[in-house]
Amino acid sequence: MKLWLGTGLVEEDVAGVSPLDRGFTLGDGLFETLRVKGGRVLRLDAHLARLAAGARVLGLPLPAFDFAGALRATAQANTLAEGVLRLTLTRGTGPRGVLPPAHPAPTLVITAAPLAPPAPPARLSVAEGTRRNDRSPLARVKSLNYLDNILARQEAAGRGTDDAVLLNTRDRVAETSIANLFAVLGGELVTPPVSDGVLPGVMRAAVLAEGARERSITPAELATASEIFLTSALGLRSVRSLRGRELPGFSVAEHLRTRIDGA
Repeated sequence: MKLWLGTGLVEEDVAGVSPLDRGFTLGDGLFETLRVKGGRVLRLDAHLARLAAGARVLGLPLPAFDFAGALRATAQANTLAEGVLRLTLTRGTGPRGVLPPAHPAPTLVITAAPLAPPAPPARLSVAEGTRRNDRSPLARVKSLNYLDNILARQEAAGRGTDDAVLLNTRDRVAETSIANLFAVLGGELVTPPVSDGVLPGVMRAAVLAEGARERSITPAELATASEIFLTSALGLRSVRSLRGRELPGFSVAEHLRTRIDGA
């Protein structure tokens, strides 16, 4: 397997990042997960726009670099017709302490992996041990610090479910540990707004463009949904149950999947 490190492709078994890199020591960086279909990187412009927006939030200067070319080259080097790319950008090395160096030299890594088989409809629980901080600017950034998500996912596994719904500090639904969430409520397809602590997902934007509406959702409302599905860069995933309650159907997700999943 070949990966992109810095300015070129290298073999995975000889690649290395400094132990002083702030991505390793402090989680100071960003990442994007991108789907490859038919040898093409899907929604590339939207991913790069979100990367740039996140870099502005972190005050992380983006290098003058052809990210799109590096992503395509990594996919081609691994003959990746159907798969996943992950772009990781850190602030690079720095001295001890939290304050970033005045002139950072960011570290870029791009890895490739085959696409996993489609997952079955998900069983969801609601996380009780952690919340999405809707007041933090990091809620809308795909940063390297995923510890809240990890805690929520561990809690879900302990409950025998596939993922956990994260509530925000005002007891509203935000998203799950790894995906944006959509629900059919009263016949209307809705999703929580970014202001409720939601990552502005690339696939989420595609579903919104199909007519879904943003509005806050309470846990009590979500419990009455006739359908729930999750979105990520890798596609749409229907939800089979929430807190043990079986949902009646998957029709909206199936319709949208034919229109936008992999487009």
